[in-house]
Amino acid sequence: MIRFDETVCRNLAVAVRREWLETNGLGGFASSTISGLNTRRYHGLLVAATKPPVGRMVLLSKLEETLVIDGRRHDLSANRYPGVVHPQGYLYLKEFRQDPFPVFVYDVEGMEIEKSVFMVHGENSTVIQYTWRAPRTAAPGVCALELRPLIAFRDYHSTTHENDALDPRLELAGNSVRVAPYQGLPPLYLTHSGAEVHAAGDWYRNFEYDVERERGLDYHEDLFNPYVLVFDLNRDAQPSVLASIAPDSRSASELRADEIVRREAVRAYAPSSEPLVQMLTTAADQFVVKRGDQSTVIAGYHWFSDWGRDTMIALPGLTLATRRYETAKSILLAFAAYVDRGMLPNRFPDAGETPEYNTVDATLWFFEAVRALIASTGDYEFVRANLYGVLADIVSWHERGTRYGIHVDRDGLLRAGEPGVQLTWMDARIGDWVVTPRQGKPVEIQALWYNALRVMEELSARYGRDQDAAHYREAADRARAGFLEQFWNEQSGCLYDVIDGSTRDGSIRPNQILAVSLFHKMLPDDQAKRVVETVQRYLLTPYGLRTLAPSDPRYRGRYEGDPVSRDSAYHQGTVWPWLMGPFLSAYLDVNGRSAQAREQAEHWLAEFRRYLEEEGLGQMPEVFDGDAPQRAGGCIAQAWSVAELLRAALEAR
Repeated sequence: MIRFDETVCRNLAVAVRREWLETNGLGGFASSTISGLNTRRYHGLLVAATKPPVGRMVLLSKLEETLVIDGRRHDLSANRYPGVVHPQGYLYLKEFRQDPFPVFVYDVEGMEIEKSVFMVHGENSTVIQYTWRAPRTAAPGVCALELRPLIAFRDYHSTTHENDALDPRLELAGNSVRVAPYQGLPPLYLTHSGAEVHAAGDWYRNFEYDVERERGLDYHEDLFNPYVLVFDLNRDAQPSVLASIAPDSRSASELRADEIVRREAVRAYAPSSEPLVQMLTTAADQFVVKRGDQSTVIAGYHWFSDWGRDTMIALPGLTLATRRYETAKSILLAFAAYVDRGMLPNRFPDAGETPEYNTVDATLWFFEAVRALIASTGDYEFVRANLYGVLADIVSWHERGTRYGIHVDRDGLLRAGEPGVQLTWMDARIGDWVVTPRQGKPVEIQALWYNALRVMEELSARYGRDQDAAHYREAADRARAGFLEQFWNEQSGCLYDVIDGSTRDGSIRPNQILAVSLFHKMLPDDQAKRVVETVQRYLLTPYGLRTLAPSDPRYRGRYEGDPVSRDSAYHQGTVWPWLMGPFLSAYLDVNGRSAQAREQAEHWLAEFRRYLEEEGLGQMPEVFDGDAPQRAGGCIAQAWSVAELLRAALEAR
């Protein structure tokens, strides 16, 4: 259980930096800060995935809550308006805990009202429950809880503003209130436990979202209040609201009990009782979602959809480490169905259009995901029946050439890229400026290509395809020879980052660690050890690896500001937690997996546990600053950050 007392909850500057996240297994979510003050356009009580796992819409932004005791009104909400925070309900907040979902405890006139928020798995539904506790020694008088739903009804990347197109009409049926403010969007049903409903029809104007302002984006919004729900707490001390895109007659208590059972089952997947492993296993569940009849992975919350690269990197940690083998198979099948011209899709856009194929590494990570599946399950038959043909076709396309100049060169190495196109994971682009141009032969692409060829050699031999096995073996041998001849940088004691003809990029970046961490390796032991030492010396921080050495004149130590500022720092020094996974694998490997090496790995991992408990509310973010004190940035919850830390934590045991 994660818990904060009033010293944190009533300190607004601290509380607004702690964000909670609920997800529904469809790509939808609910999220805000522990103060109740929304600081992002992505915050909301019901962000529905209308085309799972994408098409996400902020329907219900929040509930304005007022506790009325004998006519005395106490506002429990908090909002940022120009120049003021109003109301300041966080000053009543005595406790926040995640147990297992967000719980808020308010102290008003010596009485408590507790609120919990959770999503219904597999549905675009959020439950908000309240429990009113009055002291037995004093009669509280007439008590009521007023809830004012504030609706947005817009794409989650945008904001909404007062307009005449909104239809304010209500439809009441039993304990359900339906609003459908705009044509073409799903309706919103609020099913309550027995409240009076009063029509309102007011616009709340000029909300300000602090984080969007910091990010240089539109940070103003107007929200509409269609009606007010008034609960008589003397009659019903446990009022509740179910917000959904479909009518639902189930009780909040029934849904709560079902969700607790489901989450206990998720924790049972954890392969260890160690707290870090338990927390990461719980976090991992939030990224596995449905795409049609198959499973996929949301790359990060709040704003990423399912990306091929992120999915394949995250798959071992999210599903294999947690023994969710059928889910792993479903994800592999889902992406295999979209392979085109030997390439895995890089991204499924939010609106559900045609997948994008602008990546060279996502496809190669697919091979490693398949290898990891076999290592965990031994299910060669599944791979033979469903994936081997796809994998063989991918290699064939790479050998003869596919999109963006991706092809095997005469030295057996994989060349990729065209001017203005970014194909590796270091893919920041600002207009026509590719911030980290890595056209040619990036180091991690060669490591992944070699690993893929060895995987195919082993599979072909297993399936009695001796001629194919010989072909892959010869191709792998040639790639290794070309790599060893060209990539070693003796002066720096590590590997070049990119080779393009006679050009050698000596930037000290973390990409080279994959040449040591992947299962099939090209480097001799002495060089592998030096790579790890160099990466540790220049790039290691408490939260992962920097993307560029601080000694480099292009280094940017802060990931902050508007999109241009952030994108120019994204891979120029910014720390990525997911890289801690391959680093720890490589560190353990070159140090013989000794007891001392494992102890050191556990020491490094301890800092991540502290972050999960004290700042991340059980989730790991996308990035941190390169400079101390390494503030978190980007998405508040990133799949490969969680997955690689979980995988590495198990490896270090």
